[in-house]
Amino acid sequence: MQKIRNIAIIAHVDHGKTTTVDKILHSCQTFRENHEAGELILDNNDLERERGITIVSKNVAVQYKDVKINLIDTPGHADFGGEVERVLKMADGVLLLCDAFEGAMPQTRFVTQKALSLGLKPIVVVNKVDKENCRPDEVYEQIFDLFFNLGATEEQLEFPVIYGSSKNGWMSTDWQKPTDNFFPLLDTILEHIQPAPYNEGTLQMQITSLDYSSFVGRIAIGRVARGTIKENQPISLVKRDGSVVKSRVKELYTFEGLGKIKVSEVKSGDICAVVGIDGFDIGDTIADFEKPEQLEVISIDEPTMNMLFTINNSPFFGKEGKFVTSQKLRERLYKELEKNLALRVVETEQPDAYLVYGRGILHLSVLIETMRREGYELQVGQPQVIVKQIDGKKCEPIEVLTVDVPGDVSGKVIELVTQRKGELLIMEPKGDLQHLEFEIPARGIIGLRNNILTATGGEAIMAHRFKDYEPWKGTIPGRSAGVLISMEKGQTTAYSIDKLQDRGRFFVDPGVDVYEGQIVGEHIRDNDLVVNLVKGKQLTNMRASGSDDNVRIAPAIKFSLEECMEYIQADEYIEVTPQSIRLRKIYLTENERKVNAKRFVTE
Repeated sequence: MQKIRNIAIIAHVDHGKTTTVDKILHSCQTFRENHEAGELILDNNDLERERGITIVSKNVAVQYKDVKINLIDTPGHADFGGEVERVLKMADGVLLLCDAFEGAMPQTRFVTQKALSLGLKPIVVVNKVDKENCRPDEVYEQIFDLFFNLGATEEQLEFPVIYGSSKNGWMSTDWQKPTDNFFPLLDTILEHIQPAPYNEGTLQMQITSLDYSSFVGRIAIGRVARGTIKENQPISLVKRDGSVVKSRVKELYTFEGLGKIKVSEVKSGDICAVVGIDGFDIGDTIADFEKPEQLEVISIDEPTMNMLFTINNSPFFGKEGKFVTSQKLRERLYKELEKNLALRVVETEQPDAYLVYGRGILHLSVLIETMRREGYELQVGQPQVIVKQIDGKKCEPIEVLTVDVPGDVSGKVIELVTQRKGELLIMEPKGDLQHLEFEIPARGIIGLRNNILTATGGEAIMAHRFKDYEPWKGTIPGRSAGVLISMEKGQTTAYSIDKLQDRGRFFVDPGVDVYEGQIVGEHIRDNDLVVNLVKGKQLTNMRASGSDDNVRIAPAIKFSLEECMEYIQADEYIEVTPQSIRLRKIYLTENERKVNAKRFVTE
């Protein structure tokens, strides 16, 4: 029996997954006494730290009681499901983390279903039991019901439960008896998770994740399923389509702490990183040189949404970005395909525009935000859901939407969701909140979050997961208000914004450069209005003292990238540059917009 345990950690966004891994690393004294590690060690890119979510799966390994525990941190958001599905292949068990108040959320359900179907043994950790009005016992019951509904085996239903507070650094088998360390959790992992088995035979290893180094190029990461892999060993790479490419392992690494250490061989059951193999993709099998045998190919759920990516052709083109040509855009999108399994890129009739398919708005916005930070300038169109023909019927993706809101505003939420063809399925109290569950077309969710947060004073907690394709639900009303469009290129003035404040709310402050066709605000009516924000005050020599000082302008509304994606309509683009996010009409002059108006009349 090998002294190795492989365990994946799954949880909903913000239930304390990354903090738990931090504390396990500290408990096993992975760091030197004088080493300042900080917090959220695994969320190592800026986007993950800012949003507080895990986007890319990471591997770390710790030593506890002479046993090596490989920990795999997985994303919690359903939009990154492609990342989760393949990573679970490396694990023998899962640690399911739940918030002691919120309980199991829809996206936890999504990942748990994948884990249970692979036959992994679960350990449940009820986290944040130090919070006010937490309900650990109810959450335990809820998770048992969830496992039962997902078709867990009897062995999986006999799961151990640990209670604790990752933030305060303790875990215990009884939530009313806190300890002062994390050892009860680590002991439970050793006791309940099977040691990684050693399978005799010829080499088999599936590539489930990849890393990149500027020195050695792409690095294949996976778990050795059978046999032993050695340094300098000749191997066969079996591609997804069954074709075989001969290659050689140059270097081998296993994980230790937060880093990797070089080794000469890795036996089956352990997770390793392989350097020196060219042209591999995720899902390929590294097999024996003479008798290659392929492992089952990883199947990934289909994308549900697409967006048009095109080069920036606005009047401010090239002012801020380093990469602005269609060739650079194309190279970057195809490079993303190598590691982002759930993404698809399709070329369009226009040479400088690409349709990018993804799992949801967050999935696509993370890609756009990453490109923007790398120095790319681009424009993106309105997100569109993918429609399929099933048995001769037009079908669209349907999502299960859950909203937790204070009871006095639940009526507003139900009204907003039903306007978008949502159907209320469940309405029940949850602590001091109302828990609502709907079935709603994926189209209806685009733009819904903003409206619900506005209607509930920011108190709604929303989550949704993909259910299935169902027949088309009919027309959904879009944005109710029109927009204010700039008439001229120039710098906005406080004088003209002040004079137009009764026409709507503005997205720009005084002294900002705008161009003709740029969307500068929201109109109070449902039609678009062209306004001149560049006009200054006519100076005369007659002047009342102090009359210029009392210009009072409401602060401009600033949208995040996701909010922009939910806000725009079919005839609008978001212009994304390293320093700015602007909204604009596709056709900048009023004349062009009138000529092409019929193109954008949707159902």
